[in-house]
Amino acid sequence: MANIWIYGAGSIGCYLGGRLQAAGSDVGFIGRERMGDDLRKHGLQLSNYQHQHWQVPADAIHFSTAAAAAASADLLLVTVKSAATSVVATELARVLKPGAVVISFQNGLGHAEVLRAALPRHTVLEGMVPFNVIARGPGALHQGSQGELEVKAAPGLQAFVDDFSKAGLPLIQHAQMLPVQWAKLLLNLNTAINALANRPLQEELSQQAYRRCLAMAQAEALGLLAQAGIRPAKLTPLPASWIPSMLRLPDALFQRLGSKMLAIDPLARSSMSDDLAAGRVTEIDWINGEIVRLAERLGQPAPVNTRLCALIRSAEQSTQRPAWSGEALLKELASAKLAGAD
Repeated sequence: MANIWIYGAGSIGCYLGGRLQAAGSDVGFIGRERMGDDLRKHGLQLSNYQHQHWQVPADAIHFSTAAAAAASADLLLVTVKSAATSVVATELARVLKPGAVVISFQNGLGHAEVLRAALPRHTVLEGMVPFNVIARGPGALHQGSQGELEVKAAPGLQAFVDDFSKAGLPLIQHAQMLPVQWAKLLLNLNTAINALANRPLQEELSQQAYRRCLAMAQAEALGLLAQAGIRPAKLTPLPASWIPSMLRLPDALFQRLGSKMLAIDPLARSSMSDDLAAGRVTEIDWINGEIVRLAERLGQPAPVNTRLCALIRSAEQSTQRPAWSGEALLKELASAKLAGAD
């Protein structure tokens, strides 16, 4: 049986690891002591938007705060926040056995490259988690939206395909992951808007003004990607280039044509919204910030995504959580776009 370790026992890491363990895989978790206490007391209670449930009892949880615990890993899933990638890469270089397979299931771009540089004797693969996971209480995690795991294809990965299939988390393998990652990042541009709105995702996306904010951010990004010769993969029924037009539709029409985008648990919020609520630094630099860096490489402006970055950074420093209305945020972004065009 494969020995699978999760480095980053947060919502995503514990959900993936819990699903794998519930299906019979040998799984261990590495994370902060606070999470270890929760898991040792409560175990894992997992559910999804299709009303399915899984459980891992507390006495079956293998948890450590030390990277050295991963020394026996055949497969390691990295699910830490983006800012921790370099530190994790250094730690893993000291302990991982040769030949172990590493998958970066993280937001943003470039994390696999950082891990690969530190782990030249290992297979390091780009991965992508398309769905949202909600923490409903200690050890209680809920998959609030649909999607399947995407990963870079590699011979070393095949030994673990059955583990994911048995867990109901089949791996969709790709020869090239960069178009998939860019497509996911385009969708993730909504995380900042959701965090600033301070509303559940379903409620936010049901309002045209918020969707128009997302359409502006996506359209700006798509223009830059076209200049760079990058074509995002098709992760939704519509090609990425069509989504901004759908987002601008009136509410009633969007609810009919964009119903799959609203197939989200009514309580689900973006991870960036959860970070602001918990007083944590967000991953804005690895989401909207990626668009800003692409614009800089091309010598072009990216005023909408630049402004979203600034608003989130301001919210990180504020003692009072922002709650922008759709109309106010749309006016703010439109002003930034106009100023950037001058």
